[in-house]
Parts: sequence; structure tokens; C-alpha cells
Amino acid sequence: MEQSARVYSLASELRTRAESAAWTSFSAPADASEMHAAWLALLAGRIDRACTALLLTREAGKTAFGVAAAWPDPQRDLQYLGAVARRVLERREGVVAAAGGEQPARADEAAHVGYPIELGGELHAAVVFDIGPGPLVDLQSALRQIHWASAWLIDHVRQRLLAESQAALARNQLFNDVLATALLHSRVEPSALAVANELAGRLGCDRVSVGLEKSGRVDPVVMSNTASFDPRSDLVRWLGQAMDEVLDIGVAVSHPAPAQDGLGAHAHADSARLLQVAAILSVPVRHEAQTIGVLTFERNAGPPFDARERELAVAIGVMLGPVWAMQRSNERGLFGRLSDALREGLHEAAGPGSPGLKLGAAMLALFLAFSALWTTDHRVSARTVVEGETQRSAVAPFEGFIAQALVRAGDTVRKGQPLARLDDRDLRLEHSRWTAEREQLTRRWQVAQAQGDRAAMGVLAAQIRQVEAQLALADERIGRAALTAPFDGIVVSGDLSQQIGAPVETGKLLFEIAPLEGYRVMLEVDDRDIARLALRQTGELVLSGLPGQVLPIEVRRIMPVAVQRDGRNVFAVEASITQSAPAGLRPGMEGIGKVTVGQRSLLWIWTRGLIDWLRLSLWSWWP
Repeated sequence: MEQSARVYSLASELRTRAESAAWTSFSAPADASEMHAAWLALLAGRIDRACTALLLTREAGKTAFGVAAAWPDPQRDLQYLGAVARRVLERREGVVAAAGGEQPARADEAAHVGYPIELGGELHAAVVFDIGPGPLVDLQSALRQIHWASAWLIDHVRQRLLAESQAALARNQLFNDVLATALLHSRVEPSALAVANELAGRLGCDRVSVGLEKSGRVDPVVMSNTASFDPRSDLVRWLGQAMDEVLDIGVAVSHPAPAQDGLGAHAHADSARLLQVAAILSVPVRHEAQTIGVLTFERNAGPPFDARERELAVAIGVMLGPVWAMQRSNERGLFGRLSDALREGLHEAAGPGSPGLKLGAAMLALFLAFSALWTTDHRVSARTVVEGETQRSAVAPFEGFIAQALVRAGDTVRKGQPLARLDDRDLRLEHSRWTAEREQLTRRWQVAQAQGDRAAMGVLAAQIRQVEAQLALADERIGRAALTAPFDGIVVSGDLSQQIGAPVETGKLLFEIAPLEGYRVMLEVDDRDIARLALRQTGELVLSGLPGQVLPIEVRRIMPVAVQRDGRNVFAVEASITQSAPAGLRPGMEGIGKVTVGQRSLLWIWTRGLIDWLRLSLWSWWP
């Protein structure tokens, strides 16, 4: 007995020490992994018969879950808990299952207990325990313990999300401040100096330098907290070497370099040694995929630039690129920019080189001359839709519910063929009610007739006629419950197969039917071209569904009213197909129609839109 007591005392002391160590790690963890392990160990100590435990968490910005902690041995293989963990993640609810199976646990049987940990409707973690045999009440107690302990993890997730949100807000605030500082000045050098001063203070740097690209190299133009400097000094030369390295490779370079960085960054290493700085980071300032400058950050005593600071600096370089490019361009003036562009073009065209450019210019001149002299048909193009000459609509005759859909869009129907049926059960009940009421009124009329009560007979006769009218109306509505085709044709629109049981209102369009013969073509002509069209003009039509067939058309009617279509004014022009319709032609087909309106040169046809726009613009600007 004494030996058993000593063993129990030793085990109790070991548990106490382990729990104390876990509380120490949980209270002041070095990182999230240590906190997760301590939390799992403390929870396992409060669950009776706990054998092993597994904690799964999801990293920020990812969807997959990974093992965050395992108890009691992190190296132990706990894959046998994977089935319950998978069920918890899929169902997002607590799971109690027998060990090695999917069925619920029974009394005096080992069980696996899993519990999800959610915050704001989003699953962030899951914990799974292997619990030894015992009464079922212990399993309920285990779930309660996990539920209560999950508050610590939820608080940890909430703090992490809050920290990420605050970091994102701080990052956005920095971007806004830097951009606002850059836009305070209209010239690039004052803007760069203000940005360098701002970044030096916000990023904890001893010096921030800005260099701008010129003739294939980067020249430092400003340094933070420095009004002027000698561009021929060693400091400027060493900074220029580091900036040229970034210009050559086009990516951010830092020293000391990250462990996974394979660039080498020899120029930065030499510059850091000569400048006697502990850390240096240079990022490109880019505009339209071109490096127009370099930002260099220096820290005399460290710490080195981490991945977050590197990404932040790269984003700042991308953000400042368009601003400084615009400021550099504005400094040159309009005539300076135009003269440079003209000078470069003339030099390329008239210089000794660029034979391909000269050949291209000659070919362009010959092509323009040919297109100005060659005359061809001038045709107005328009989007077209094929419609039936007579198109009928089948609408709901009364309010009701769809009982049966017999056809759908694209089906060919015969005259009188049922298209759909509405539910007529209510109508038949109403018919039965009016029939019964007519029988009652008829009997009452007969009694009044037998009694010789002429006044009652007159009233009852009027009521009988009223009931018969209601019966006739019910019969009429029952007969109209089945919608039929008015003629042989094709169903252009309407599909009620997915709306069985859905309510419909009186007059709601259910089907559109067009005849199989007799088509018209509707052209949507732009208002700039409508003045050139006239009746009896001919043209051609090509449909998307029949791209290999060219159909002749003739203009029959021009609608005098314009409508808005896709942000432009168009006029509806009706045309007819002047030959027998092909077998595959169907109403609703779309294509492109071209109507011949005269003879013009190719150059005039290609440039008429631009010329018309210039004429209208000049006329609107002219006082």
C-alpha cells in the first residue's frame, strides 16, 4: 500500500509540474505553436480518460487545415483520428464516435470526440480526443470541457484577426500618406525629397534615397533630410552602384539577403560595406513595365529588412511610379514633348538605318493611293434579327397555376396543338358549386310555382339565370385552361418545364409562335448611316446559324423613330428575303446585314466615320 501511495504521489507531482509548465507556456507563449500545445495539454489534463489529442487549425489566408498541436507526444502518429477530424470539419458540429468506426459510441467503449471552433460563422480550428472506455456521461463532460476551453482559442483568433486588420489599416494609411505627400508638388525632385523624408520616419530608416533613370543608368537625385549634396561624391557613387543593380535585374534587392534569395546582390553587399550600414534595401520604381527610378532604404545599426517591409517597399515603388513619370513628363512642357516625338520619328524615317521603316512607309503610301482610286460598293452594315411576318402570343387567360408544359422554345407545333395546361381544379370546384346552387334554386322555384307565389318565382328565376351565367363563365374558363397553337409554326420563346406549379397572372406572356413560312429581317441601323438608306435598296444577309449561306434582302420599310441600343441610337429598318428561305432558317436568328447604298472609294469608306466625327466636333466647337 505504501508503494502504491508513493507511485500515486509521484504521478500527481508529475502532473502538477506538467500542468504548471503548460500554464507558463500558455500565459506567455513564444509563438502560436507553443500556445496551441499548452492549450491542448491543459485541456487534456481536465478530461478524464484522455489518451491522445489533436488540434487542427487553419492559417490566415488559406483554406486547408493543418496539425497545430498533438498530445501527449507531438511525434506520435495520430492518423487514426483523421476520420473523426474530417467529419468535424465537414459537418461543423460536435462528433462522438466509437473508436475505429463511424457509429456512435456506447457505454464502456473507447470513443473519439471531435469539436469545431468557429468565430463569426467561419471555422478556424477543430480538436479531436481519443478517450478510453468508460461511462457515456464522461463523454458529455468532455464535450463541455472542450466547449468551455474553446473560448481561449476563439480569443486568440479574434486577437490575430484584429492585429491583421490593424496592420492592413496602417499599411493603407501609409500608402495614402505617401501618395498625398508625392502629389503635394508638381515637380519630381521636391516630390521625391518629401517622400524620402516621409518614408525615413515611417519605416525607421536612417536614410532613404531616390534615384531616377537616365540614359540607361540611375542617378541619385535626393536623400532624406539632406538639402543638397555633391553628385560627384563617393556616397553618391556607391548608392548609384546599388541602384544600377536594381535597374539591371528589375526586382527588389536587399542586404543581408533572405535565405531563399539566389540573386547574389554583390553591388549591394559592396555598397553596404563601403557605406558602413547594417541593412540596405533597394526597390524599383516602375511605370508601364519600365523601371524609371529606384528607392533605396538604409539602416546603420539594423535590424535587417524583413519580408513584410520588403513587400511594403515594393508596393510603394509601384504606387509612386505613375506619379513621378507624370511629373517628369510635365516638366518638359507640351512643345518639348511634341518636338522630341517628331524628332525621333524623322530620325528613324530619314536616317541611314531602319530600312524596314522606309519600306513600310513606301508600301503605306502605295496602299493609300490604291485605296483612294479604287471604287467599290459602299454598304451599310447593321445587326439583324430574323422574325416571322406574323407572330402570335399565347398568354395566361386567367390567374392560376401551371399544371403541365407540353412544348418549349424551338418546338414545331400544329394548329390546335396544346401548348400548356393550367390547373383547373379550382374552376371545376367552382363549377360544381354553381351547379349545386342552380339545383337548389330550381327546387325553390318549383315550390314557389306549386304555391302560386309569382313574386318569389320572379326573384328565383333571376337568381337561376345569374347562376347559369356563372356556370357558363366557369365552363368557358375551363375550356381555356388548355393553351393551343393558333396556327402551324414554331415556338419562338417560352419554356414552362421548370415552372410546374408556379403561379401566373392574367395576360402574362407564356409563348410566342411564329409561322414556318414568311419571314422579315429587322436591321438596327446606326443613326449616322440611316440617311443613306432608301426603299427598294438591296443587300445581303449572313446569319450566325447559317454562316455559309448569303441571303439577298431588300429594304421594305424604314421606321422614323430611333431607339437606344447598347449606348447608341439606332433605327429599325424592315427588309425581306427575296428568295425562298433555306431549310435551316428559324425566327430569332441573328446575323449581319449589309445594304448597298452607292459607289465610293475604299479610302472614303474606311475614313468616313472619322471624317464625320471631325466635322461634327469642329462645328460644335466653332463659335
